[in-house]
Formats: sequence, C-alpha cells, structure tokens
Amino acid sequence: MGGGGQQTESSEPAKGDGVGPDGGRGGSAVYTWEEVQKHCHRSDKWLVIDRKVYNITQWAKRHPGGIRVISHFAGEDATDAFVAFHPDPNFVRKFLKPLLIGELATTEPSQDHGKNAVLVQDFQALRDRVEREGLLRARPLFFSLYLGHILLLEALALGLLWVWGTSWSLTLLCSLMLATSQSQAGWLQHDYGHLSVCKTSSWNHVLHKFVIGHLKGASANWWNHRHFQHHAKPNVFSKDPDVNSLHVFVLGDKQPVEYGIKKLKYMPYHHQHQYFFLIGPPLVIPVFFTIQIFQTMFSQRNWVDLAWAMTFYLRFFCCYYPFFGFFGSVALISFVRFLESHWFVWVTQMNHLPMEIDHERHQDWLTMQLSATCNIEQSTFNDWFSGHLNFQIEHHLFPTMPRHNYHLVAPLVRALCEKHGLPYQVKTLQKAIIDVVGSLKKSGDLWLDAYLHK
Repeated sequence: MGGGGQQTESSEPAKGDGVGPDGGRGGSAVYTWEEVQKHCHRSDKWLVIDRKVYNITQWAKRHPGGIRVISHFAGEDATDAFVAFHPDPNFVRKFLKPLLIGELATTEPSQDHGKNAVLVQDFQALRDRVEREGLLRARPLFFSLYLGHILLLEALALGLLWVWGTSWSLTLLCSLMLATSQSQAGWLQHDYGHLSVCKTSSWNHVLHKFVIGHLKGASANWWNHRHFQHHAKPNVFSKDPDVNSLHVFVLGDKQPVEYGIKKLKYMPYHHQHQYFFLIGPPLVIPVFFTIQIFQTMFSQRNWVDLAWAMTFYLRFFCCYYPFFGFFGSVALISFVRFLESHWFVWVTQMNHLPMEIDHERHQDWLTMQLSATCNIEQSTFNDWFSGHLNFQIEHHLFPTMPRHNYHLVAPLVRALCEKHGLPYQVKTLQKAIIDVVGSLKKSGDLWLDAYLHK
C-alpha cells in the first residue's frame, strides 16, 4: 500500500479478517488516503464515510439510488453526500456493515484532496443545527394544498371544454392550464423524489410514482438515477448528466477550448446561443426526455413505472378523445409538453448553466455546490413559478429539506459563506434568464477562438 511514511497496513486482507460476500474484510485494516484513492475504477471501488473505509465494488450494482451516483464517489470521502441523500443515515448504515474493510489511519486527516477541514466542520455543524431546529421536517398541509391546486387545474382545464366547447381560444386556454399543472406536478414529484415530504421513505416512493407516473406519464426510476447524479456532482463533466449535451452545445470555459483545439465541430457552436431557442426549450421534454424515458423503461424492463405512465396516457385520452379524437388528443398533449418544456428548461438552467462547469476537482460539499448553483430572488411568484428552486443553493446543500423551509436556512448558509469567503450569488429572475443566453454565447466564442487560432 502506498502512503509515504504513513503506511500502516497492506491492502491485502488482514490475517483472520475473512472477506465477506460484498468485499468486506471485517473492518480491522487501516488505510491512508493514498491507498483509498487508488480504488476508483469500474471494477474496484472504495469510499470513505465518517473515516470508515468501505468496499462498494459489488454492492454498487444493488444501490437503490443507482450504480452511477455512488460510483462517482469511488476513492473519495462521501460523508457529506451520504448524510445529504439519506433522511435516516443510521438505518442505511446497517447495510454498510458487510462492506466495511477498515478505517483511516489516525495520522490521516478526515478530509481528502486537501480540503479545508474548518470549512467542512462548520458545514457539518450547520447541518446538525438544521436537524435540531426541525428544518428537515415537512408540513403535510403545505404539500396537500400543493397537490390540490394541481388537481384543480386539471379539473378546470377539462371542465372548460365540457361547459364552453372547443374553440381555438378555449383550447389554447386549456393547454395553458394543463401546461401549468404539468409544470407544477414536475416540482411536486421532485419533492417526493428527494424524500422530503413523508416521514418514511416508502411513502415518498409510492407518492413519487403516483405524481411522476400517473400525473405526468414519466418514470420515477429514470428520474432518480438521472437527478441524483446531478446533485452528487453538479456541473461536473462525465458525472452530471445535465451537462452531457451530446455534442449539441459546448458548456463552461474549458470544454469549448478543448473542442476547439481538437477541431471538433459537430455544430456551429459560435451560434449556439441562437439555435438554443430552437432545440433547447422547445424539444427537451416533448422529444429528448420522452424518448429517453420510454427507452429506459423498456431496456431496464421497468414494468412498474411503465404501468404508472400508461395510467396517465389512458386517463388523458379518456378525457380528451371525446373532444378532439385520437390525433387531436396527440396534438394537444404534444403542445402541452412543448409549453411545459420552455418552463422547465429556463427554470432549471438559470441556476446552473451560467455557473462553473468543469471536470472533477474533488471539492468539499459546500464549495462544490456553491460553484455550480445560484439563487433567484425570493418572491411569492418566483417561489411558485420555480417550485422554490429559486433557493437552488439551499436545495443542493440539503436535498431532503422540504422546500417551505429553504428561506429559513438561507440566512444561515449565507453567513457561513461570508465567514469562509465563498460566493453566494442571488440574481433577479430577468438577469438569471439573460445569463443563460450570455453563458452560451461566451462558451461559443471561446470555442471559435480556439478552433481558429489554437
């Protein structure tokens, strides 16, 4: 085992430990960070939680959140991520026991990659305070009323046609109401998906499938495996699927230069801030996500999610076939998805796209999330319009926190950032939207310069 003068144990199983079926060795070995960091490959994965070293190589395939999100922390300290993603970490630790292979040597710091120990400890203290003050507990009435307003919009949209008919103006109004209900259902499924509503994970999972499946026609498992990666490593190439643009766009400051130097020109990237309006907001949900969702459900044989999604389409066609027929109903849902997609893309990208987008830099949890996220000013409209994701910083730091508590923890987060000199960005809604286009233009210009001159 490597580790300079801090070698304390061979990476082979200690005598008498006995290797468990999942790679555990009984937990008596001692390791340095140098040794842990060697185990970051597809066929060899270790990680550290609270100084305990775990071999997750085989178990990662059975990880409920998906193999990729846990694999992104292979060879690293995953303590803050582990606590952030699991509402009941003590319960989850029971499943970690067979994977335990040892712990860090006493001479090793608790943080890897030279992270600021004081900053990490201060954030963990903030996390403890959040738990003590009950900010991770949801108010059932809030989410009940929220679900109620979504169902009311659905009912009003249908009632509109029943009472007044299907003129062009009424059909447009119905479409706008359905797009609003779909967008708001998107924010609500996000709450259940993050286990931030119910006391038990099982109820969150069931209601998540109901909202994303029956109310939206999508897949809970597809969303979980995609979205948790985004939270684990936001704006990190090859780890955050939200910045995998499939060569359609170049993002951040480094990728454009890398593409330019390699003379890669899949698209005219210096015009991406213009063609974004044609293939970004209009097509993400009705084309890209729809294809990806059904492809994932069939390829993974996820028949439960498929059944939930089918109940949405069955309900939709039962409601609107009498008014528009089959092809008219297909046109209606397509138009609703088109409208919803604009709403979704602008809200989700204004918090992330103008921020730092880079390769893995092994930052601590607080620094990593702050570099990739920004907030939008609070107002009643902004809260409702964005599903409280205008508090993107607080959401990323505490993903299981119910959204109605973001504004309570925000001053505490801001104070911690000021103490450590970390940027805490808050923008107006208008500036945030403008910055999305500006960031795409900047990246496109960087690509063109590198493509022509480097």
